[in-house]
Amino acid sequence: MPDEPRRRFAWRPLIRSWHRDLGYLAVGLTFVYALSGLAVNHIADWDPNFANYRTTHRLPAPLPASDQDAARTVLDQLRIRQPVKEVYRAAPDQLDILLENRTLHVNPQTGSVVDEGQRPRFLLRVSNWLHLNRGKKAWTLIADLYAVGLLLLAVSGMFMLPGKNGMRGRGAILVLIGIAVPVLYVTLSGGPR
Repeated sequence: MPDEPRRRFAWRPLIRSWHRDLGYLAVGLTFVYALSGLAVNHIADWDPNFANYRTTHRLPAPLPASDQDAARTVLDQLRIRQPVKEVYRAAPDQLDILLENRTLHVNPQTGSVVDEGQRPRFLLRVSNWLHLNRGKKAWTLIADLYAVGLLLLAVSGMFMLPGKNGMRGRGAILVLIGIAVPVLYVTLSGGPR
């Protein structure tokens, strides 16, 4: 009986399934890093961690003459339970009450209260915290594994398709363009000094 030719190992289907599964694992972290990256790239235009607000309230006037009594009255009437950091006169007709992430500007004569502060943007603030590695050692390990996973996705992606659509044709051109973009940017912008 003649020897049958050895079948070649079909490595492309293995790479495709491995690439697919690793891609699914990377989706969540990619959302976190992409969302945070977009937000932090535009930090000069807005605060990605906090949303600013300003509301005006009208309380019965006049308020008590003592700054501390006036502050207590304002907090009680507005049902604010946060601890007070400081109470001081910013001007004869303005009493400021400082709280965590907010300030109440009170006119004791008119009863006008301007509440200015910041509220955390839940999803963006958490994403930025992770992206900027505020979680330190434990998150560094996760971020490093994610970076290795992205490298593996990039390499396996280059070998998924054979022939003219793969690295012998269009794929090679696209990889070179992808490499050229950061190289050209660094070259044309002067790069780090």
